[in-house]
Amino acid sequence: MNLHQSINIQNSLPDDIALKIASSLQVVDVCSLSSCSRFWRELCGSDCVWEALCKDRWPQLSVDENSWVSQSESDEVDQEDNSNLKGWRGLYISKHSEMAGKAALVSKFVERALAYESIEVGNYLKAIELLNSLQFGFKDVQMFLLKPHLNVLLNLVGLHYCIIWLGVQAEYVIEALNSSQVSERQVCVQWWKLGRWFYGFRLRDEFHSRNVSLGDLAACNEEVLGVLHRGAIHEVIRVQISAAKPIQTSWSCQVAQV
Repeated sequence: MNLHQSINIQNSLPDDIALKIASSLQVVDVCSLSSCSRFWRELCGSDCVWEALCKDRWPQLSVDENSWVSQSESDEVDQEDNSNLKGWRGLYISKHSEMAGKAALVSKFVERALAYESIEVGNYLKAIELLNSLQFGFKDVQMFLLKPHLNVLLNLVGLHYCIIWLGVQAEYVIEALNSSQVSERQVCVQWWKLGRWFYGFRLRDEFHSRNVSLGDLAACNEEVLGVLHRGAIHEVIRVQISAAKPIQTSWSCQVAQV
């Protein structure tokens, strides 16, 4: 299809149909579509498109919050950028920036809590509580925490928060993991339990270790998710989480395969 044909199709497309198309897209696709032409830029910048995007991402958002952008914030940007901070689009941009700053706080907390590339369950649960206090939604977690370039422990924190705190159904969490290309990333969960009593003697403490992918954890692994959620309590004296180490083949096995 050449440019002339594309313009003809655009001109023949009724405004209500074009608006319906734009309103059915996710925010990334809306931004991409708006760069195609002046017609799509004006249509994709309309309030009804961005109102739907705002309420889809933040369902509890009040209509009164449409005036959320303060004058002091507007003064910090130049005149060209200021034109983008109006109406529902401006609200979306401002709320997105706010959530990005909050996500950075969670990331820094996890980084500070790491010790030799692992995190104790107490700090892990604090990171999840921090997400709750910052009022993260499912789409916020998808956008900021379920990313392949981040530490897998941040992926895990977001996954755990969505399942346990937000109560998101497993099928939607798995879909989010797959679309973000993090479902195959693996974590190692280790926990120590007090030894059982046997005829008046306490046996040695029990050590458990599980390597599990994020996809499997979201699907059906209740044992590991239960250990993470309960933390160090009762007979469990310690829980430690880290990225799973790749399995290395011994030298003798490599020689045999050759």
